[in-house]
Amino acid sequence: MITKTQSKQTTIAKPVSLTGVGLHTGENVVLNFFPSDPNTGYAFKRVDLEGEPIIKADANLVTNTQRGTCLEKNGVSIQTCEHVLAALVGLQIDNVIIELNTSEPPIMDGSSKFFVEALETAEIVEQDALREVFVVKDVISYIDEETESEITIIPSEEYQVTTMVDFGTKVLGTQNATLQKLSSFKDDISNSRTFSFLHELEMLLEHGLIKGGDLNNAIVYVDKPLSEETMEKLKVAFNKDSISVKPNGILDNLTLHYPNEAARHKLLDVIGDLALIGTRIQGKVIANKPGHFVNTQFAKKMAKIIKNERRNNVPIVDLNQTPVMDVNAIMDMLPHRPPFLLLDKVFELSPNHVIGSKNVTMNESFFKGHFPGAPVMPGVLIVEAMAQTGGILVLNTVPDPENYLTFFMKIDKVKFKQKVVPGDTLIFSCSLITPIRRGICHMQGYAYANGKLCAEAELMAQISKVK
Repeated sequence: MITKTQSKQTTIAKPVSLTGVGLHTGENVVLNFFPSDPNTGYAFKRVDLEGEPIIKADANLVTNTQRGTCLEKNGVSIQTCEHVLAALVGLQIDNVIIELNTSEPPIMDGSSKFFVEALETAEIVEQDALREVFVVKDVISYIDEETESEITIIPSEEYQVTTMVDFGTKVLGTQNATLQKLSSFKDDISNSRTFSFLHELEMLLEHGLIKGGDLNNAIVYVDKPLSEETMEKLKVAFNKDSISVKPNGILDNLTLHYPNEAARHKLLDVIGDLALIGTRIQGKVIANKPGHFVNTQFAKKMAKIIKNERRNNVPIVDLNQTPVMDVNAIMDMLPHRPPFLLLDKVFELSPNHVIGSKNVTMNESFFKGHFPGAPVMPGVLIVEAMAQTGGILVLNTVPDPENYLTFFMKIDKVKFKQKVVPGDTLIFSCSLITPIRRGICHMQGYAYANGKLCAEAELMAQISKVK
């Protein structure tokens, strides 16, 4: 169930910057956190590429999970995003732009610690918008049959995570970790560093990966005899004069923060990967042998469930209340006129969403021919009415909307679910999918009647000044 809470969304008060090296690319990285508008969530911006493309933190954009979670859209990728996202979730920050000059955030010490510290220096501030939360009412699970990894979420009063790891090795053994509340993330989880087994490290080095690794940003568990040849390779790779194994089975130069640091880092990864759901969760996550693949598959499943829930989540509108805009105010903003004006009232209007309505009467001109004796509102006009509602959202961003026209560039994923007939009241809801850039608006639109979804579509439009 999706519900609005009484707590407000948050962002950071000012930009903050970090520098470091990408774990797998070995490239020097400048990462900047920037404040973002309400309801925009997390997004990565590649400033090193033409047009500075933006990639949303979206589970459906995951393309690779072998050595971290990789997002990709239109050939533009973001690698190893989970540690950054975990820091944002752990600090309960809702809206941030993460700007990068390469494809991979800096590895820092292999944890979320330095991201947390940087974000705290930027100051967390409340925004004028309430948080939405998906409240888990039923048990939801995802199982990877091949690895027997499983993630389950059950009802709970708050967001909690438990991880259980078992790699079948004596050096690591079986470990568990639990986060009872997000407010404990900073102290209990954020400094838990990434880890690898010696056999994995050898393979990565052979393939030219993990170029930015050293013994200060990854715990290496020695699960096989350390040969002289391997030791020499590690010395070169990590630029060390000597390499040895501690009694607890890890390479030297590192001291574990916790006996169960591996399980805590897996918990950190789960939190970061599940940030890709795009909606806050109220429920307890139980992850048995988690990994980036099973984490992101579960995130995709949750995102789909929430999307369906949101799609059928009819806005609660008191039709008798005084609207934000009546038909006269709408005509002051939109160029449309009867009989082609298909929006009567606007009840909610923010920088990111709009809710409006239309009373469908027998007097509508289109019922004369569609269809005599069985009047049905044409689907194309339902979409047009949805588009006009979205036009209000777009034109509300300029100081002189009467001097602009809205031209639709693309309409995708149109679906019709229910007929609309005389006597129905249509409720339209449009919300931004991505922030408005250069006058281009990409939004999700829904139309409801009689408490049911009757149509939906993705709309893209551009506003142009004509006067």
